[in-house]
Amino acid sequence: MSEADGIVYSDVKFTRPKRNTSGTVSSEAEPTYSEVRYLKTQPSTELPGSQQHPVSNGGSKVTPERVVIVVLSALLAAAVIALGFTYSKNIQTMKRLQNLSAVNKNLTERRCEVKSCNTVQQTCPQPPVVKENDSCTKCEHGWEQHGRQCYYFSINHLTWNNSRDECQQKGGDLVQIDSREEQTFLELKLREKMNSDEDKFWIGLTDSEKEGTWLWVDGSPLNERLTFWNGSEPDNWTVGDRDGEDCVRMGEKTGAPDLKCWFDESCKASFRYICEKPAETGHCKCLKFK
Repeated sequence: MSEADGIVYSDVKFTRPKRNTSGTVSSEAEPTYSEVRYLKTQPSTELPGSQQHPVSNGGSKVTPERVVIVVLSALLAAAVIALGFTYSKNIQTMKRLQNLSAVNKNLTERRCEVKSCNTVQQTCPQPPVVKENDSCTKCEHGWEQHGRQCYYFSINHLTWNNSRDECQQKGGDLVQIDSREEQTFLELKLREKMNSDEDKFWIGLTDSEKEGTWLWVDGSPLNERLTFWNGSEPDNWTVGDRDGEDCVRMGEKTGAPDLKCWFDESCKASFRYICEKPAETGHCKCLKFK
């Protein structure tokens, strides 16, 4: 359609007032025509009341809001993936740490290396469990420990008085037996060390000050409810010594173990002896095994 086709001419009548001879304006008006041009448009094909939408030019319209939403969605998805990967790694790391802790605990509790002790059977001595700063007791070389006491079993033979002097020079005294448990320990030890039934050992008990009143070397009286006399002992036999038997020796080599193995004897006779002294006290550090 040309530009001329889009223009329609229409007559519009205007009135222009007349003037009469008297100079007044007449009420009658002479019509005039003026040319009015207006643009003729195509009639709309849409139904009345419907809303007209802009015609698409063949592509979707991308707004800044949509771009922001897409970017945020991508970032959120990446964050979720990263968190999932990190969580999986943490779970694996925790499992490895637990396994390492279990292995370390197992190695620590074993406390010893497996060594071949013989060709038939492998044994491994268990070390004592010692806690840090606990008091430790020990005996010097040549002494044997029992509880918190150290015992020396001589190999030489001396009189009772000389035996006591030897024990005092070693820092102790002739043994004083204060319990059934201690008597049991000494009786079993002497069975290992005695060479014959008469190879007995002096202990620190005597009635040399007053006959029949038995005292230990520290001056304390013998507890009559805690005695281990053998048979009819003490009998204070005077055949070998007119002064009688005022000192005590102990031990039985043969026969069934019997705690009743005390015998009174002349203090002038020579026998082996048992010395006793407290164990040395110190501090131990915790034993560590790798």
